[in-house]
Amino acid sequence: MSLQSDIEALWNRYDEGLTAADATADDLGVLDAFLESLEQGIVRAAEPDGSGDSVRERWTVNEWVKHGILLNFGLRDIEARTHGGVDYHDVLPLRETADIGERGSRNTPDGTVIRRGAYVGSDAIMMSPSFVNIGAYVDDGTLVDSCDTVGSCAQIGENVKLGANTLVGGVLEPVEDNPVIIEDGVSLGAGTRVTSGFVVGENSVVGENTLLTPRIPVYDLVEDQVLYGELPAERRAFARYVESSVSDNDLIPGAAYKPAVVATDIETETLEGTEREDALRE
Repeated sequence: MSLQSDIEALWNRYDEGLTAADATADDLGVLDAFLESLEQGIVRAAEPDGSGDSVRERWTVNEWVKHGILLNFGLRDIEARTHGGVDYHDVLPLRETADIGERGSRNTPDGTVIRRGAYVGSDAIMMSPSFVNIGAYVDDGTLVDSCDTVGSCAQIGENVKLGANTLVGGVLEPVEDNPVIIEDGVSLGAGTRVTSGFVVGENSVVGENTLLTPRIPVYDLVEDQVLYGELPAERRAFARYVESSVSDNDLIPGAAYKPAVVATDIETETLEGTEREDALRE
């Protein structure tokens, strides 16, 4: 049987009432093999399939992978653990990181936390404090800066810059929903928040303190359209406020506004300002 079929069979048993107390050594062996496959980048929560007209439609969610992650919570008991002299309680230990150094990636001490089941590629940098959760995929050459969080199942492409204090949310449930996806070459400014399965198209540059979520409209001035849940490729995006439908309410003195994101053509000087510093990788 394949790993996928093993996970699907285990999920069916879990759905029928299997508990952590009932899980056998073979069951836990399947879960361990699954976590190792995630850490090696062999399986992913979502993958680009090359089809579709929008950035969102170019990705396919692997529901069975999300099932496998949920099983690791449902079929394991909380244990007392120690890391770096600190006691903590979780169903999983932290990820072993020897393979990361072998691929030329770096994680600085005292606060770079990588949970089991997360993939970090080659030539990547993780600054402390930062956190990469289970099921996340951080591709080659990406910078995860200080105070950044990469949520469960989030998919981060190659040569991405996550500015300091950036939150990339995760989506485990519903299992059919897209996780947050940041495609290749994207630069997210400091303090950016990307949540609820939002997809950022490749080579886009997002201004600092911008909130990207499906509930906030993206006014794409390049194609003269309003989008939800995605930012097209090669855009410069920044936060603005637009007039709200409650502007004329008697309880509100003056105008009322709601958040929005404006996307324009990317400019040469913008790209130059976000160029990767190769000296950091030497």
